[in-house]
Amino acid sequence: MEKQVDHALRSKFLEGMSHAACTVNVVTTDGPAGRAGVTVSAMASVSADSERPTLLVCVHELSPAAPRIVGNGVLCVNVLRDDQSYVSDTFAGRFKDEIGDKFECTDWVQTASGAPCMADPLVAFECRLLSHEQVGTHHIFLCEVMNLTVAQTGSPLIYANRAYGRSSRIDGIKSLRNALLEGAAQLSVGCFHTFGPYVMPGIIKSLTATELRLAEGDHRSLCEELRAGAVEIAMMYDIGLPEEFQTIELDELHPYVLLPDNHPLAQQNEIAPEELAEEPMVLLDAAPSDAYFTGIMQDAGVTPLIAHRSASLEMVRGLVGHGLGYALLATKPASEMTYDGLRLVARQLSGRHRPARIVLVYRKDQELSAAARRFIRLCQKAFEKQRAA
Repeated sequence: MEKQVDHALRSKFLEGMSHAACTVNVVTTDGPAGRAGVTVSAMASVSADSERPTLLVCVHELSPAAPRIVGNGVLCVNVLRDDQSYVSDTFAGRFKDEIGDKFECTDWVQTASGAPCMADPLVAFECRLLSHEQVGTHHIFLCEVMNLTVAQTGSPLIYANRAYGRSSRIDGIKSLRNALLEGAAQLSVGCFHTFGPYVMPGIIKSLTATELRLAEGDHRSLCEELRAGAVEIAMMYDIGLPEEFQTIELDELHPYVLLPDNHPLAQQNEIAPEELAEEPMVLLDAAPSDAYFTGIMQDAGVTPLIAHRSASLEMVRGLVGHGLGYALLATKPASEMTYDGLRLVARQLSGRHRPARIVLVYRKDQELSAAARRFIRLCQKAFEKQRAA
């Protein structure tokens, strides 16, 4: 008699398991049964004290990798770094229209067993299959670790709350009493890395009686940390934000041209995009800023001549200071000097261009804590003060 699935319990189970953080792993195999790879989160240690260490991996029955692992008897469990989510997405089948062979998304080395191993994983476990059993829709593979490689640097890619995230070290509380007192006043905040240093320190100073964890990152990493619940609220640009997020506008920044002070165009009060058509550009290569600034030029009919790229705002300013090109920027530090003492000038970019809006971002399905609501008020007050200055 066929067993009936308790669908209500299944839904609760899936919801509950979505909160259980797991590393993201790509399991690969090769041999007589053929090559295959699949992204899995269900991987765990079984024992380090058997003759050889053992671990288990669960693979869905519909994955072509499952029968090939059984047929080959070998597999490699590649634990991904936090900057390798694209590898996970590829082996989860999300880029079928862009790539014919999943293995083309990264570099591989051949192991002694024949199972492909990523060239640069966080950890790779080269395994021999000991046994397998199917429970429900998944094969449970019990594996014996024959060899492994461990990277010297890097953090694991984490999957929780149906989104990618990264791990961060947390200092232990010295006493239970402190933990209970501080738990109600903790706040995790994300901030876009280019303008963070110019706005966040003053706001943080005002957050008395609140323990704040600050996460700086680019657009992609902040969105992932918001989805995973690693940060409760983030200050970032409003460009390309998914619909699942709620925003509160704080300010809008208008693009300007940054030049070395001895540049001929520095004598003008404003500069048209067309006047920069033959000038080399130093691009702030941090999404979404890169597309925003190149888009401004393209909208004006100018294809920018990108000579240098950097994700660091101060590196961009330094390259401009040494006469290696102009830059389009929105964040304007108080200092007109580069780190190595060269003078810079900022000039208005003529024409009408879409401003870059700084917003606070949080998940629509989330009820904000009292600390987060207080943080919002302090941010609004800080930006109002800046506009009035």
